[in-house]
Amino acid sequence: RIDASSRRALPWNAGTALLMLDFHRRDGEPHPACARQLLRTVLGRAAAAGVVPRFGAELEYYLLADSRDQLHKDGGSPPTPLTPGMFGYSGLRLAEHAGWVQDLLDTAQQLDIPIEGLHTETGPGAYETAIAVDEAMRTADRVVLFKLAVKQLCARRGITASFMAKPFEELPGCSLHLHQSLVGTGQRTAVFWDGARKEPSPGLRYYVGGLVTLMPELSCLHWPTINSYKRSVAGTWAPVNATWGFDNRTAAVRVIGDGPDGTRIELRQPGADANPYLAIAASLAAGLWGIEHRVEPPPPVRGDAYQVAAPPLPRTLRQAIALLRASRRARELLGGEFVEHYCATREWEADQRSEEH
Repeated sequence: RIDASSRRALPWNAGTALLMLDFHRRDGEPHPACARQLLRTVLGRAAAAGVVPRFGAELEYYLLADSRDQLHKDGGSPPTPLTPGMFGYSGLRLAEHAGWVQDLLDTAQQLDIPIEGLHTETGPGAYETAIAVDEAMRTADRVVLFKLAVKQLCARRGITASFMAKPFEELPGCSLHLHQSLVGTGQRTAVFWDGARKEPSPGLRYYVGGLVTLMPELSCLHWPTINSYKRSVAGTWAPVNATWGFDNRTAAVRVIGDGPDGTRIELRQPGADANPYLAIAASLAAGLWGIEHRVEPPPPVRGDAYQVAAPPLPRTLRQAIALLRASRRARELLGGEFVEHYCATREWEADQRSEEH
């Protein structure tokens, strides 16, 4: 069924509209395998709890000088980054490709994708774009549309964009950091901030407890491919264990406390290859579960999270599939039919090539 509220005119295709779809069963019920419907289900749980989830997204990607046809023809030869150098926040590299940058910003505006920041990241040809915070479904739609826009603009210039989690073994990987918070449906008050004490609230603590506790068994939704697990390497700003800390970028969950309007949680686990509907649904479901059950998190990590003893995250796709399939809590939160279907798709993915490749 067409979601008429998602209608957008395509900037690169005059007279053509793009609309999102939701899959249903023949009897009209939501289809349990539909990623967008899964997010709708979790959002319904949030509404029943009297809260509105708000999400922002930071998406990293590499721009490659090779065209799609060149990459296909070369059959696995190393691609060539669009620009050399490891410099993040480089004004020079942005200026060299100012035409592409301006086209991207204009296209994003036409597609109703509010961009808070666009800059080069650490790595040759690496970029990061921050999509502004909004209600969860809008943010998920915008991540999908943003990736489409980037790939389309690159194709017109004979270059390629890669959203692989780890396109280069020796370089940093690509993440989809999810910033998240809750507001009350009535007064729209910040759930993560205690106004009386002027500090992060117990609700934030319990939400973090849910995220950290369920992180290993839900990893498959944040790391969906064999390549996803190559990004999880110590010392690369990608998490390797279920940890959290205040403004600690080595931890999987980073709490940012900026008062009632800015206190939020950044989940640093998902890669740029994650399905945003599933990643948002999984993190939101875990956080709400934490609040419902008043789950206390472990102590925050104040130093290097790579060096602490904490529950490890799965190292391969097959390990993640096994954890998800065996998780009673995942079946309760996401639905047994969804878990079985999703695990089957990931097993197919793992069977296509050796995990040692």
